[in-house]
Amino acid sequence: MRILTLLLLVFLGASAFVMVDQKDQTSTTDQIQWMTWEEATEANKENPKKIFVDVYTKWCGYCKKMDRTTFLDESIIKELGDNFYAVKLDAEQRENINFNGSDFKFVPNRGRNGVHQLAYALLDGRMSFPSFVLLDETFSRIMVSPGYKEAIQLRKELEFASKEVYKEKSWNEFLRDSE
Repeated sequence: MRILTLLLLVFLGASAFVMVDQKDQTSTTDQIQWMTWEEATEANKENPKKIFVDVYTKWCGYCKKMDRTTFLDESIIKELGDNFYAVKLDAEQRENINFNGSDFKFVPNRGRNGVHQLAYALLDGRMSFPSFVLLDETFSRIMVSPGYKEAIQLRKELEFASKEVYKEKSWNEFLRDSE
């Protein structure tokens, strides 16, 4: 009887492990397909889309919280996948980025741990994290949005850009009219 119980426990344990493993495999398709800046610029040449840039740092607690919450929301995943190239840009990354013939580099003596020039340029020097930059297909800035966002807040910002409301209304007018 003990052997049967032991075998049953081993079988149940193995089944639970397989189920967890399968869940992890299927959930990876339901995630934002993050790109580097370079990958997004190349993809945009073939198929122009708007660009969503998540400017973050490795030490930012709210950046990590958004990765665990807002960026796992199904509606955010779908909106970004359908209408944007989603870029993760570490504001303190050390690697150079060449864009439009200019080299953007890491500057070690700025900010908490230094700053990458592209992040600095995208945020107009207002370095707070997380911050999000929405760009049109030609890399013109639609808006900069600093701070942690719940899914409902971020969804409004994505809608403002993807539906090109910004061409007719300011962000504040859009918020007022959508209440």
